[in-house]
Amino acid sequence: MQVIIPVAGYATRLFPLTKDKPKALLDVKGKTILEHILKRIEDLPNISSISIVSNAKFFSHFDDFVKGYNAKVSINVLNDGTTSNDDRLGQIGDIQLAIEEQGINEDLLLISGDNLFNFSLMPAYNFFKEKNAIVNALYDIKDLEAAKELGVMSIDPVSSIVTDFEEKPVEPKSTNVSLGIYFFPKDSVKEIKAFLDRGGKPDKIGYLMAELTGKKALFGFVYEQKWFDIGVPIALEKARNEFEP
Repeated sequence: MQVIIPVAGYATRLFPLTKDKPKALLDVKGKTILEHILKRIEDLPNISSISIVSNAKFFSHFDDFVKGYNAKVSINVLNDGTTSNDDRLGQIGDIQLAIEEQGINEDLLLISGDNLFNFSLMPAYNFFKEKNAIVNALYDIKDLEAAKELGVMSIDPVSSIVTDFEEKPVEPKSTNVSLGIYFFPKDSVKEIKAFLDRGGKPDKIGYLMAELTGKKALFGFVYEQKWFDIGVPIALEKARNEFEP
């Protein structure tokens, strides 16, 4: 399995903290957010490589980080060539860039670089291997108002099949929100390029999930442990106070 971590956003809502430093390299409990993510990834079996996709502005930051990081598997830092929100490729665009540049032709784990969580990825990984289908890691935020700002997924309580997915819904049908963690079997990786070729919105992988819902077998795996969406300063402060590595 290969892993892609898209971190090419500019995190403008966190300014001035992210004016000269990427969000994924902000410190939480003595380590960067990215390092916390990598530690969880490295606990998984059969990871062949990890690709971190940066923008041009922060490429050197991530390159320096990787050079100083004692990695258990090969880590590549890719530059998407963008310099601002105006020319960014979007999360899906960056993922496809990595797929093409790395020649990825095996199972794939996508994980957003602003994710902070204190749970193991193994339960979701095992569920993915059992289903051999696209699996979305979810978290029950238990708050409909908070869900309005996130990707919301409804799943069948018996089969765990995804029945509905919507990015930032005005009226959420569920409080299960996407963690930005997606497992793709080898044969489904092609869906990413096909989505872009159809003119799909490249901003977030959730738009692809919404399109595939009802057309392809998608499953949700719900976590109950702590998860933090580092989008605004108050969320970062909350994580720095409550996160337990």
